[in-house]
Amino acid sequence: MKIFLLTLWVVATALRGAAAIRTEVVEYREGDTTLEGFLAYDDATSGPRPGVVIVHQWKGLSDYEKKRAEMLAGLGYVAFCADIYGQGVRPATAEAAGKLAGKFKGDRPLLRQRVNAALAKLKSLPQCNPQKTAALGYCFGGTTALELARSGAETLGVVSFHGGLGTPTPQDAKNSKARVLALHGADDPFVPAEEVAAFQKEMREAGVDWQLVAYGGAVHSFTDWNATGPSKGAQYHERTDKRSWEAMRLFLAELFR
Repeated sequence: MKIFLLTLWVVATALRGAAAIRTEVVEYREGDTTLEGFLAYDDATSGPRPGVVIVHQWKGLSDYEKKRAEMLAGLGYVAFCADIYGQGVRPATAEAAGKLAGKFKGDRPLLRQRVNAALAKLKSLPQCNPQKTAALGYCFGGTTALELARSGAETLGVVSFHGGLGTPTPQDAKNSKARVLALHGADDPFVPAEEVAAFQKEMREAGVDWQLVAYGGAVHSFTDWNATGPSKGAQYHERTDKRSWEAMRLFLAELFR
């Protein structure tokens, strides 16, 4: 499961000579709430470089997102994992995660505030070029990345990996200053065809520079190497993981050129 991803990271690091990927926990705030993010960057690069916010899945910031941050750092970016829920808030069960994710999905203004706080923190870091940023997210994080674009945030692009595509305020897409890439499992039972169609309509009517890639044979969580349980609706899919990572890589290269 992890072989492909770890190989990419090792190769990228080797190609950058004697570089070391540095990581650290970073506290920041949104209003009165303390948040705990995670930073990864290549210390062989001097000066500011493009930065990417990574938004976690429904159980909160975990080793999964941290490894993705290290992989992005290996590509030469500053990667900052957002903490939407708050310091120490990491639901341990699917039931608890569902309730917490539902709270934020039901309060899109709060969700947007939290992800914008992460973007602001990334831009404030000395390693980051604040004029060249993007955001991406997985599942719940994919939904959040799209809401960042709808909020009108000053960022160049957003990427959703198997995220929910719907929003209660599709008219807000007109605020988007970001290009949008949605990477979607064509057989995802949690994102019905009607939601996909509504997303396309929303993007067209708002005049957003958008792309939607639907991967045949893929369901929900197709990038998550931990998704190997009995559920057939959420399963890791190695081929789609490879293809979607490459699509993201090319998208970021276009944004930051």
